[in-house]
This record gives sequence, C-alpha cells and structure tokens, in this order.
Amino acid sequence: MTYYTIDSIVRRGLPILLLTSLLGLTAGQLMNSQIENLVAIPTILLLIPALIKIGGDTGSMLGARLASAFHMGIGTTHIQKNPVVKNSVIAALIVGMSASVFLSIIAWIICCFGESGFSFSTIFTICIISSFFELIAVFSATIAIAFASHRFGIDPDDTVIPIIATLGDIVGIIAIFSTLHLMHII
Repeated sequence: MTYYTIDSIVRRGLPILLLTSLLGLTAGQLMNSQIENLVAIPTILLLIPALIKIGGDTGSMLGARLASAFHMGIGTTHIQKNPVVKNSVIAALIVGMSASVFLSIIAWIICCFGESGFSFSTIFTICIISSFFELIAVFSATIAIAFASHRFGIDPDDTVIPIIATLGDIVGIIAIFSTLHLMHII
C-alpha cells in the first residue's frame, strides 16, 4: 500500500484545513475589532499585509527545513543540542528581520508621496518591534509543531506549513496592534 493515497491525504489534510480556516476567521475578527483605527491610519494599512507575511513565510521556511531534516534522519529530540534547529532559526531570523528593514524603507518611500505624518524612525520602529515579536512567537510554534508532529508519526510537511502560515497572521496582527499600543499610536 502506498503512503500517498487520496484517502490518506484527505484524512491527514482535512482536519488541518478546518483548523486553519478557524484560525483565519479569528485573524479577520482581530482586524475587524480595530477597523476604525486602521482606516484612520493608512500607513498601518499598508504595513499589515507585508508584516504578517514576514512571520508566516519565514515560519513556513523554518518548518520546511525542519521537516526536511526529519525526513533525512538528522532531526533529534534534543532541541537545544540540534545544530539544524539552531542554524535554521538563526537564518530565518536574519531573513525575517532583513525583510522588515526593507519593508520599512519601502513603506516610508511610499508614504512620502502621501500625507502620512509618520517619520522614517516611527515606521522603522513599528516594523522592527512587531516583526521581532511575531518571529519569536512563530518560530517557537514552528519548532513545537514540527517536533510534536514528528514524535507522533505525523508528516511535518502536512501540519507545519499550513498551521504556521495561518498562525503567522494571528500573531502578526496581535504583534502589530501591541506595538502600536506600546508606541501610543492607537
């Protein structure tokens, strides 16, 4: 019997898709709860999609690397002693923070053509702080889900990327709103 049959793919994938659908609805409701504040600040509307994609995409990248390590047999159950985990997290953190810096520059350039009122340092601070919060949370969840999937005999490719991409949206929105509250913007 082949591992990849239509029935086995649907049985493994359907619960994950249902879970991610609920998480996606939650992310939308979080955004909806702050709609008045968001409409009043167009710069934040510009930043939100890109910032939440940074966390979801780099978390998915990390999850794919961990899943590949498990498939190759180089993953261990000792997270702290595993060089694959350490090096993958460092690389993903560098990519995520670099993307955040690049995003702040592009957003500032775009905002210069409009009437934003945000300085470059404000946009840069929003991007860096919210990205850092998001990346730490998403990477922790990625590692936990990847190791738990592998431990329970579930293919990490089937669980990590869909869950982390959606979880990145929720965590990203929370990180952005938290950063804006810390900076007394909303």
